[in-house]
Formats: sequence, C-alpha cells, structure tokens
Amino acid sequence: MKTMGNLNLRAAIVSLLLLVCVIGIWQVATSTGGTAAATASLSAEEIEYLKMMGKDPGATKSGGFPGPLEVARTSWGHLSDPFYDKGPNDKGIGIQLAHSLARVGLGFFLAMLVAIPLGFVIGMSPLMQKAFNPFVQLLKPISPLAWMPLALYTLKDSDVSGIFVIFICSIWPMLINTAFGVASVKRDWLNVAATLEVNPLRKAFQVILPAAAPTILTGMRISMGIAWLVIVAAEMLVGGTGIGYFVWNEWNNLSITNVIFAIGMIGVVGMLLDLMFAQLQKVVTYVE
Repeated sequence: MKTMGNLNLRAAIVSLLLLVCVIGIWQVATSTGGTAAATASLSAEEIEYLKMMGKDPGATKSGGFPGPLEVARTSWGHLSDPFYDKGPNDKGIGIQLAHSLARVGLGFFLAMLVAIPLGFVIGMSPLMQKAFNPFVQLLKPISPLAWMPLALYTLKDSDVSGIFVIFICSIWPMLINTAFGVASVKRDWLNVAATLEVNPLRKAFQVILPAAAPTILTGMRISMGIAWLVIVAAEMLVGGTGIGYFVWNEWNNLSITNVIFAIGMIGVVGMLLDLMFAQLQKVVTYVE
C-alpha cells in the first residue's frame, strides 16, 4: 500500500510538471516578442505596404491566439456565474452543460433499456447470437451523425433527434459487452444452478448478472465516452442549446478564448463521467 501511495505521488508530480511545461510553451508561443522582432527587421516602406494590405505587423496579438492568462480570466468569468440566462444565444456554461448532460443521460438510459436485456438474450442463446450478429456488424460501423438527417426528417424535433443519436451510438458497446459477459460466465456456476434447479429468472439475476457485471460496466463506460463525444458534434448541427452549440456559436463570434474554455470544460466533464464508471466497475469487480 505504501508503494502504491509513493507511485501515485510521483505520478502527480510528473503530471504537474507536464502541465507547467505545456502552459509555459503556450505562453511563449502567444507572447508578443516575436511580433516586435519581426517589425524591427522591416523597413518603413515594407511596414507601410503591409498596412495597405491589411496586415499591420506592429499590431498587438490581442486578436490572435489567446494566451493562458487570457483564457484563465475568461474561464473565471464563466465559472463565477455559470447559470445566467440572458436570451437564446447567451446562457451560462452551467446551463449549456446541463442541456448536454440531459440529452446524453436520456439517450444513454434508453440504450440501457434495450441493450442490456437484448445482450442477455444473445449471450444465453447461441442461436440468437448467430441470428443477431449480421445486423450488429452491419449497423455498428455507421457513424451516429449519419443518422441525424433521417432523425430530423422523421422526428421533426432537434432535441429528440439529438437524444436518438445518443441512443444509437450508445447501444452497440453495451450490447456487445453484455452479450460477451453473459456468454463468458463460467460453466461450473451454471451447472451448479442447474443442479439446484434454479429458475431462469433467479439464475439471470443471482448467477449471471453478478458474474457479467464488470464486463457490462465496461460496455457502459465505453458507451458513455462515445456519447459525450457525439453530443458535441450533434449540437453543432442542430443548434439551440448545449456545450456543442456553445462552441459553434463562440466560433461564429470569433471568440477563440471562449472556444478554448469550452474545450476544457468538455474534457473535464468527460473525465468525471469516465471516473464515475471506473468507480462503479471497482464496486462490481470481484477477486477470485
């Protein structure tokens, strides 16, 4: 246990050093020193010509790529009041994330309702496994966003279409991992259940489910990661609200600082969702 604690401490120190290096390189790359040096090497005629062409070499880089301090100030402004609502195109980052998480949560939950029971059926029956396999292999590689035009045409609602896209991208990892986990349950345990004449429903919940739970949680963890990726792109297409729409709207406003802040928030929320499923995996994982 002490060795593990030392390893975690050293890993944290290395991560911190890497972060400092990245921020330092970012600061140097966005500093104005390079612009001043470039201006000093130009003649007056060359500077005047560049100004006529709309390229002022002496201008500050405030309109260029923002530095870490500027991004930090912008981030603090957003995080200090995350739930303000000043109209359709001006909502706090907390509201935008809440809309995205609600879509992801609902689509993910609907995928669970379909994928886990169907995965049990496929995993427990070789016949059903062979029957469903062609459909799974055909539909699994299709990009979830390819379904968006059909969803918008048939469902006539952008929010519902976004939820459907999350559903369709979440179902396959859960279905495949559930079927694999159920099919991989030790034959000895099933034989004991058969010897004790355990009814099928009790066998499913007390024998198969606990044994397959780590694999099922792995599928759910993968599905959540994919869903969080897809919702950003889907919201860029359908607009309205959500973190994806926030990114696209800020890009249209040429606010690169806000875009960088939103990218950071997407990463943080995705990391927290992954950590949540990792903890659930530890709870259901058993050591023989």
